Amino acid sequence: MAKAFKRTRRGIGGYLEPGERELLRRLFEDVIELLEPEEPAHQDPLAAMVGVDGQARVPEDSALLRLLPNAVGNDDEEALEFRRLTERSLREGKIGALRAAALLVEKREAVLTGEQAQLMSRALNDVRLVLADRLGIESDADAERLHGIDDWAKADDVDTYLALVYNFVSWLQETLMQAMLEGLDDV
Repeated sequence: MAKAFKRTRRGIGGYLEPGERELLRRLFEDVIELLEPEEPAHQDPLAAMVGVDGQARVPEDSALLRLLPNAVGNDDEEALEFRRLTERSLREGKIGALRAAALLVEKREAVLTGEQAQLMSRALNDVRLVLADRLGIESDADAERLHGIDDWAKADDVDTYLALVYNFVSWLQETLMQAMLEGLDDV
């Protein structure tokens, strides 16, 4: 069974069982697949370098829209222009954090640096956003309703299984954030 992340003298330590590591790797891979752009980077080298995407459009998948929300409200043209200028680099940053996190969970007992902990927290947050969308979590009350689901033996349908995974990832992220916050006292 996983052990909470804790701040140690060497960094932020955590422990995951092989099945938990495999679950997280698969979740990271699934979110990477969701974030992968449908079309290759712009042919113009400068546009590709700065992340401009002439093909950007509002995602149809609601989970992808949670990961890449509109940055400008009440103005679809401005929101699309902002998306065109920023979305590719945002996707690449998220994918990079997810890939880094997938490598970090390879070890049964990991000790994370501050930077690695930030990458892990970003990746866990993106997984939680996708799971929350798939579970229809729109409010604190919705999340609270799922919080009591904690018995893996009763996971007899997809929603219960997803709720258990959501709760596990939420707990893992919470312990990581607590360990990161403890380190702020040292600064």
